Amino acid sequence: MKLLVLDSSGLVASVALIEDDRLIAEYTTGNKLNHSQTLLPMLDEVTKMTSFNIESIDAIAAAMGPGSFTGLRIGAATAKGLGLALHKPIIPVPTVDGLAYQLFGAAHLICPMMDARRKQVYTGFYRFHGAEMEVVKAQCAQSVEDTLIQLKEYKEPVIFLGDGVPVYRKEIEEAMGADAIFAPAHANRQRAGAVGALAEVYYQKGIWQSADAFTPEYLRKSQAEREREERIHGEREGKR
Repeated sequence: MKLLVLDSSGLVASVALIEDDRLIAEYTTGNKLNHSQTLLPMLDEVTKMTSFNIESIDAIAAAMGPGSFTGLRIGAATAKGLGLALHKPIIPVPTVDGLAYQLFGAAHLICPMMDARRKQVYTGFYRFHGAEMEVVKAQCAQSVEDTLIQLKEYKEPVIFLGDGVPVYRKEIEEAMGADAIFAPAHANRQRAGAVGALAEVYYQKGIWQSADAFTPEYLRKSQAEREREERIHGEREGKR
């Protein structure tokens, strides 16, 4: 099983090559450059460094969202373009699930948080039972306040990770106290390696789709769409 893996759903851009449960290469960067500037050069670099024949892959795994609207579009366009050109299927991996999978085997409840702005996060709750990851709460967009209220009901330690954690760390610490555990630097952002490892599980279960059918999952409207609706609503109210 050979996989090319792409994740440009957040601040981090990440590319990986996986073969038979072996991570051959991974290139991850969070230097704030536009993913359109980084993703393809990163892919080119890892294939050159490993002499990996990209035409030999069995599938392309891609973080399907939620996340940055621009980042998701770039990742989806790259995955679709390669899938169509190489005639390979795409394994869509929910972004928040991929984040949680980085903490494989963790003993505590896991809560990834991606900053969705306006005091909202993309989040979900997860738990490992041996090698199996249970989705306790499926990925969603909701307020930080609601997320913390729901987590407190479990009355147990929770591991937090994701780019939303530093943004809302004060609120997390105030709400969770000693039950808040923060993942370290090597495991607290998106990594294509984790997306690829979970994609292997999905592929074995028959979860994949054609490149033509693959589309990102945004979970909510973009900022431009929301601002447009607010402007239209304001204009209508002004005419009354």
